[in-house]
Amino acid sequence: MAEIPSPVRAMIEAALATGDEAKVRTVIELAKTTNPDDTAELDAILTTFETDLAALAAAEAAAEKEAIRSAGFFENWSGQGELGAFNSTGNAENTGVTASISLRKEGIKWRHKLSGRADYQEAGGVTTREQFLAAYELNYKFSDRLYAYGLAQYERDRFQGFSARYSASGGLGYDILTDGPTLSVKAGPAWRRTELVDGSSTSNIAGLAALDFDWSISDTLTFTQDASALVQSGSSTFISDTGLQAAISDALSVRLSYTVETDTAPPPGAVKTDTLSRITIIYDF
Repeated sequence: MAEIPSPVRAMIEAALATGDEAKVRTVIELAKTTNPDDTAELDAILTTFETDLAALAAAEAAAEKEAIRSAGFFENWSGQGELGAFNSTGNAENTGVTASISLRKEGIKWRHKLSGRADYQEAGGVTTREQFLAAYELNYKFSDRLYAYGLAQYERDRFQGFSARYSASGGLGYDILTDGPTLSVKAGPAWRRTELVDGSSTSNIAGLAALDFDWSISDTLTFTQDASALVQSGSSTFISDTGLQAAISDALSVRLSYTVETDTAPPPGAVKTDTLSRITIIYDF
């Protein structure tokens, strides 16, 4: 940089020190305009900077991959906790407390998802709603969009007529939309065992299909739509969960949601459709 005037050289060095590519490009272009005789040297400075920047980015990406690859099972989890109130109609009509947690871990090829939810209400010492759900899903990523999944799920809802319901499924999933709105679908064969409150039980081979849609309407407002269908001989189950989430701060948000669950052939004494309206506070961690 010996032939470049000292003030221009100082300006370029200051821009290089920031590591900001846009800023460096702007300063170099201004320098080329005011010092056209030094264009070749200025282009060489920019080329060297871009090469060093690319090498640094590659090194950081490699280090991040290695950190993910070498992390233990209990490391690198993220998730959210949810607490609030619900109002239900169907097999039980009441208002109560709802709580849930969801955890997610992204690996190079593997993705883990853990979730749990509980809805509970008691009046006069008598339980009037008691619904529990726990699920674990494991994904193996063939590419950025295509993956295989394995899902295990446990449910309990005596007011819908079953003391326990176990489901297992495996198949393929695909991320249809990844930029802006996101949309993921999956489908595969499934098995479900239902233990009814009268002591009887059923086991069925079924088919599972599900979708997960998220749309960030603005920086603070997100629309979500989750839907699933487990189809089998006997009672099939269809679930739709629609939500609107508004950010309060970086970690806190409030969510309004409406869930419809339909069992096509419920146990005797139970109705086919339950609805659940929730308002919750969500904490991201």
